[in-house]
Amino acid sequence: MKALLLKIMAAVLVLVTAIPGALAQNSAANGVSTKMVVTVEARNGKEVPSVSAADVTVFQSKTRDQVSGWVPVMQSQAAPEFFVLIDDSASTQSLGTQIPDIRQFIENQPPDVSVGIAYMRNGIAQIAQTLTKDHAQAAKAVRLPLGTEDVSASAYFSLQDLVKKWPKDSDVRQVLMITDGVDPYWNSPSLDDPYVDAAIADCQRAGVMVYSIYTRAPGHFGHSLFRINQAQSFLSETTDATGGESYYLGSGSPVTFTPYFKQIRERLDHQFILTFLAQPGKKSGLEPVRLATEVPNADLVAQRSVYVAAD
Repeated sequence: MKALLLKIMAAVLVLVTAIPGALAQNSAANGVSTKMVVTVEARNGKEVPSVSAADVTVFQSKTRDQVSGWVPVMQSQAAPEFFVLIDDSASTQSLGTQIPDIRQFIENQPPDVSVGIAYMRNGIAQIAQTLTKDHAQAAKAVRLPLGTEDVSASAYFSLQDLVKKWPKDSDVRQVLMITDGVDPYWNSPSLDDPYVDAAIADCQRAGVMVYSIYTRAPGHFGHSLFRINQAQSFLSETTDATGGESYYLGSGSPVTFTPYFKQIRERLDHQFILTFLAQPGKKSGLEPVRLATEVPNADLVAQRSVYVAAD
């Protein structure tokens, strides 16, 4: 009798222990399947660590979401898309010598990457070349900017316009902004620019990763130290929030963009499409997420918020 009682107690203990795990699995399974592009970087040195799906943890606040996919971008069926968005008001003197390097960067893209060219003009994105895998054709669309202030407007309006025009045909959508990043419509010393925030939110909803390279503009904004520092902060904020990277060299234009192009190209080889079950809010919208890994010397870089549809 005593032996039977012990067996019953042991069975109950096993059942009680198993219930929390089962509930956790059911909770995770009720999430909304969500995708985002993640770049794996080395915290120190140049050797990028190897990271698997089991090494990735996704958090929404204190809730841990279930990871269901982790596929290298260049081994996926995603057909990556990349737009080069050039400020038409950029200084021709600063940007003119970079044109051959920009064309070379485009031509060196992997065959499966579609490339488009657009110009920032009066707050819109004027598309000079639609997305194409003919990289030589895309490179031909790169020209000198007009270099005049009369076509200048907020770079972030143009970014928003490009996102709206960009068809949702791929899970991997990235854009390189070549601009001074100045927002002439924001005259406050504060960095809390609502136009920048709106552009970031649009990019996060659409899953567009943003890179930026600072280049000087003609006129007063091109040599105003306050405007330059503020604009570079805006560009950094935009790229950080969308999982990209911002490149600049002090307050002037670099001699060559080639080192930046090399870094952007190398990041593509260490990017993954992460799929996870996000927990929806009361209504559809952006949900903050945080990624973590215990792999030594590894950083996971991605957008800070993702769009999650409500149940």
